[in-house]
Amino acid sequence: MQTEVERVTAMTHEQRNPISPLDLGWVNSIRVNRSAVERRVSSLPNRRTVKKDWQAAWLLKAISCMDLTTLSGDDTVGTVQRLCLKARQPIRGDLVDALGIRSLNLTVGAVCVYHTFVATAVQSLQGTAIPVAAVSTGFPAGLSPMELRLREIEASVAAGAREIDIVISRHLVLNGDWQGLYEEVRAFREACGEAHMKTILATGELGTLRNIAQASLVCMLAGADFIKTSTGKEPVNATLPVSLVMVRAIRDYYEQTGYKVGFKPAGGIRTAKQSLDWLALIKEELGDQWLHPHLFRYGASALLGDIERQLEHYLTGQYSSAIRHPMG
Repeated sequence: MQTEVERVTAMTHEQRNPISPLDLGWVNSIRVNRSAVERRVSSLPNRRTVKKDWQAAWLLKAISCMDLTTLSGDDTVGTVQRLCLKARQPIRGDLVDALGIRSLNLTVGAVCVYHTFVATAVQSLQGTAIPVAAVSTGFPAGLSPMELRLREIEASVAAGAREIDIVISRHLVLNGDWQGLYEEVRAFREACGEAHMKTILATGELGTLRNIAQASLVCMLAGADFIKTSTGKEPVNATLPVSLVMVRAIRDYYEQTGYKVGFKPAGGIRTAKQSLDWLALIKEELGDQWLHPHLFRYGASALLGDIERQLEHYLTGQYSSAIRHPMG
């Protein structure tokens, strides 16, 4: 388990994915065998299980890779402040002591909010290394004018966001306009400056697994630091088949270019058991080097409560009520 200092050091020394020329030959050569993808992931939940001490350790890893998120229309300053308190101490102090992990200084990977609350989150997280991530570019639909989307990125960075979660224009993928998608994402990356960019594909709206694989590659060539499954607002969000396609695109990209791109599943991951499925997928497909918050994140809110509940069960043998694990 990485401490906070080790996590920042890893992010500092990891070579950032640059903007590369668009290779349409590579993009158009991509093929995806859907039945093979589904067969591969169908075996994962039953074949890869961890119990007892190992399960507790993996759940702590999941917490460290979590983007603790609030993206509701009724968000308030108080809501965000409480979320940031939970980010600083994601599990109750008595559980921390019982687990013997006080020295880890365990925190979540980031706090993700709308632009309006970036300054509030930055202030609430002072004294920690927890970055603030802002959803941007007309989230969740991504259909506002391009100039406004670029200015939104710049405003969030100026307010202190160190990560920007952008959304692509889905119609560019559905029309096979890879040049248009590349230019859009490249412009977003340039607007982000030093802030790392997580590119949301909204996979539930892209039609096919091949579209998802091609869009993943184009976004990485355009300089994405992470590729992310979903906004969490689509009818279908993160699934294991989609995630397998995306992480294999990341693996192929790394083998071809030498640059590591992160992966973030988001939307619909609510239980501790589900979080273990994604950790197993990343370990098998990308290796241990990706099992750190600078290369893997969950987009989650309800997930943390269930993980904390499972950790209490590990310690006591009893399942507690959810009200014992408030968000702040």
